[in-house]
Amino acid sequence: MGMMGSEAYSYYGNAYERPREVERHAPFEVVRGGGLDARVRSGVTAQFWTRFKLFVACVLAFATIGIFRVALTAATVSNLTQANALEEKISTSASANSDLKIERSVLSSSSRVNAIATQNYGMVLSTDTEAMDASAQGADASAKGADASAKGAKATSGDAAQQASAKDAQSSDVR
Repeated sequence: MGMMGSEAYSYYGNAYERPREVERHAPFEVVRGGGLDARVRSGVTAQFWTRFKLFVACVLAFATIGIFRVALTAATVSNLTQANALEEKISTSASANSDLKIERSVLSSSSRVNAIATQNYGMVLSTDTEAMDASAQGADASAKGADASAKGAKATSGDAAQQASAKDAQSSDVR
């Protein structure tokens, strides 16, 4: 007789034989949710999506802050450029103003006006003075005023003739 397996035979019979425990699980049971394949098949977890959304929100916040800083810097540079242009215009206007004040004082000086009047136009300062009496009453005053204006007109035409002859004499000397 050959050996039949490695099981030992009980000499005490079947009475002392321990009842075999019935296995509750099959030996090759598939456990769901475990292992690398299960993780790959499960897709992206909710925790990953939460972290990803937080990361995207942070990136967008930093991008927005960066764009805001660039816009603010550009506006500042633009304002500084305009301020420099205005300062340059102010300094140019101030120098033009001082030049015009000097020119005005030169052109309005009485000695220059007298020199132009006498040299270019032959005018001379008047030595005669006229007086007006406001104490006369009524018709006497108007009659005296008419006589005085007639005498003044004759004197003025005589002065004009003298000035014209003096001017002609000067122009003939210049030629």
